Amino acid sequence: MSTPNPHPPSELTLRIHQAIAHAGGWIGFDRFMAMALYQPGLGYYTNALQKFGAMPSSGSDFVTAPGMTPLFGQTLAAQVRQALEATGTDEVWEFGAGTGALALQLLDTLGDAVRRYTIIDLSGTLRVRQADTLLKYADKVRWLDAWPDAIEGVVVGNEVLDAMPVQLLQRTQGVWHERGVVSAGEVDGLGFAWQDRLTDLRPPVDIEGEHDYLTEIHPQAEAFIASLAERLQAGRGGAAFFLDYGFPEGEYFHPQRHMGTVMCHQLHQADDNPLVAVGQKDITAHVNFTGVALAAQNAGLHVLGYASQAWFLLSLGLADRMAAYSLAERSQAQRLVNEHEMGELFKVVGFATSSDWAAQGFARGDRSHRL
Repeated sequence: MSTPNPHPPSELTLRIHQAIAHAGGWIGFDRFMAMALYQPGLGYYTNALQKFGAMPSSGSDFVTAPGMTPLFGQTLAAQVRQALEATGTDEVWEFGAGTGALALQLLDTLGDAVRRYTIIDLSGTLRVRQADTLLKYADKVRWLDAWPDAIEGVVVGNEVLDAMPVQLLQRTQGVWHERGVVSAGEVDGLGFAWQDRLTDLRPPVDIEGEHDYLTEIHPQAEAFIASLAERLQAGRGGAAFFLDYGFPEGEYFHPQRHMGTVMCHQLHQADDNPLVAVGQKDITAHVNFTGVALAAQNAGLHVLGYASQAWFLLSLGLADRMAAYSLAERSQAQRLVNEHEMGELFKVVGFATSSDWAAQGFARGDRSHRL
């Protein structure tokens, strides 16, 4: 199961091999993914690669909704404005702000409703790009390296949860294993290989059938949500909205989804092998929105709603906003809601410290009952 490596090992690759050696020859995929994406200065999100962009010719790997059209952030701003008013706060928090495009769209649209915009991002290189993008709001924007003890305001996270490390579970001949990574010597360098170990870990639901089955569990994403809940409740309160691709539990662990959801993105191409080009491409896994919602509820938050991105944006008036734009711009915005593009695969979940208001984005198409 080894993966050929045609290039000399990078500094990041050597660091991961050292981690494997220090751990006795095997590390869980969650640790491998964390190092591949977030190793300081070397991981995909902390190095100087382009990452975000509309075309591979720019050296980018993928485009997110704010990069497609400003209508995304302008429409999301309607929900953020309502949440700021409902919670009596004036600060927006964004995790993983990418190029800063979403922050710019929100700040341009919300104006004086936002006193301060706080970004928490692990990437120093992206922080520089964000600062350039948000130069005209230098008096409002701040960056934090770590979470404060309390958070007050409205939190947004677009394609954040999918980049949090996951653990891989493999059922083989009816027996569950955790899938990890080992070093594999190659003729022209050091590669990596998969190796499964017996485990007591299980998916949150039983998987029907006896067939071999690969899936993920998401303790880091769920711990992130629990920590956020704790900090929102330590302050004057607030709300949070996360937009990402994923499924509720019943669909996530469907018997037919037997190959898992881990995917990599490089130069606008997708592949399913995270063991090659380490640090040079994104690694993601779909979000289990049921697990995220339960983590929030167990930590004291209320679920405002759960809907497809299409219903969420349409409930916030996207169609009316599109009318003022050119045909080309409307075509880009249509990708946000088309069922075969982002409209159905991407979902939105909302949380708040109080349940005494109804979020506008979930007025139609709320699927909370399916979580």
